[in-house]
Amino acid sequence: MPLDSFSMAARVLRGEAVITHDATTEPDPSLPGDHLIIEGGGRSVMALPLRFGERVGGGLYFGKQRPNWFDASDAGAIAAQVVLAIQHQRLGEERGRARRLEERLESLRTELGERYGFDRIVGRAPALRQELQRAAKVATTDTTVLLTGESGTGKELVAHAIHHGSTRSNGPFVAVNCAALPDTLLESELFGHEEGAFTGADRQRPGRFEQAQGGTLFLDEMGELSAAVQAKFLRVLQEREFQRVGGTATIRADVRVIAATNRDLEREVDTGRFREDLFYRLNVFAVHLPPLRERGDDVLLLADHVVREIGSRMGKGEPGLSRDARDVLLSHSWPGNIRELSNAIERALIVSDGGLITAAQLAIAAPRGGRGGASSPAVAETTPARTESGDGHQSLADWERQMVTDALRTAKGTRSRAAAILGLSRSQLYTRLKRFNLE
Repeated sequence: MPLDSFSMAARVLRGEAVITHDATTEPDPSLPGDHLIIEGGGRSVMALPLRFGERVGGGLYFGKQRPNWFDASDAGAIAAQVVLAIQHQRLGEERGRARRLEERLESLRTELGERYGFDRIVGRAPALRQELQRAAKVATTDTTVLLTGESGTGKELVAHAIHHGSTRSNGPFVAVNCAALPDTLLESELFGHEEGAFTGADRQRPGRFEQAQGGTLFLDEMGELSAAVQAKFLRVLQEREFQRVGGTATIRADVRVIAATNRDLEREVDTGRFREDLFYRLNVFAVHLPPLRERGDDVLLLADHVVREIGSRMGKGEPGLSRDARDVLLSHSWPGNIRELSNAIERALIVSDGGLITAAQLAIAAPRGGRGGASSPAVAETTPARTESGDGHQSLADWERQMVTDALRTAKGTRSRAAAILGLSRSQLYTRLKRFNLE
């Protein structure tokens, strides 16, 4: 029943304590609430405001079937005790919520640390481990770090590891791809803008530097910055302060900067495309990530890791890599590095029927002399000469059919041996024989 159904409602909301000694004469029977009190046999009524500071947060009703039961001495003590009990309950609930939130945040920090720690980066190659050791040492400082290496070598993953190994790990990690935005938007993206700073700026917007306060700002493809943005970025690194686009207020930049590039910045400096003073500001501590082709058997470690991770996500059971697939992986030069490897495996898992992934399913370029200049025996035995279409490309189905045909030829028609060569089960081989009309 709404509060305005009672005659004492307005007085209670004004903060008054209302005491009715005889409900048969004082209430208004025409109001539904008062009528309910009278019909229920109520005689004495007390309605008290619940004060929370200066605000009335509700009311408390007491009723008795005897007249003259309540007096003014009851009002203040009862209301104060009820308010105190409610406040204690609310405080307990807030503390409980705060504790649960802290536990959740700590759990998330632990999960992030486990996900992005240096020990989670897959690879045993000495060239990689040496650079990761250097990155782990600089992580505990606030020093600006420059990550170099070809595209797809895992620079952002290392940046995450540096952040989570630093004293800023509880702060935000904000990433910006400098090559993905035009100069007109990049400046606003980095430094923010004031309302009306340019057409379409209908409100104030903080930039990535403000979003990363107390944490780490990761700038990928740093070599793509224009001369104008380079100049403004240099000032931030030097003065540790900046202004929003269209603004005059100076904002302190409490941010650790990690920059990454796949360009040779020293050469860019020599040609005049990159500021020399900015280069030296960024190049305080450099970490170079080697390309995949220089990491030896790391390609197989990474491939196994990616197969398990993506295969689990796709519901492919426990896929693996066949012998011929491993040979092809070792022989490929990987110009796209880890990103190219991940894409190749994802494509293979899409077309696979489960079980072992074959070289045909990987559908990467045929070996070009291997690491030592000649194809490995296993690859030479099972990799067919490619029959290409008029546009110089061969379909995945034609490539796989040729692989099956060559395996049968090598096995002299013995299907169990052909299945072993291809890394397939007998049933999987039979499926392909039927699909390609090779039965």
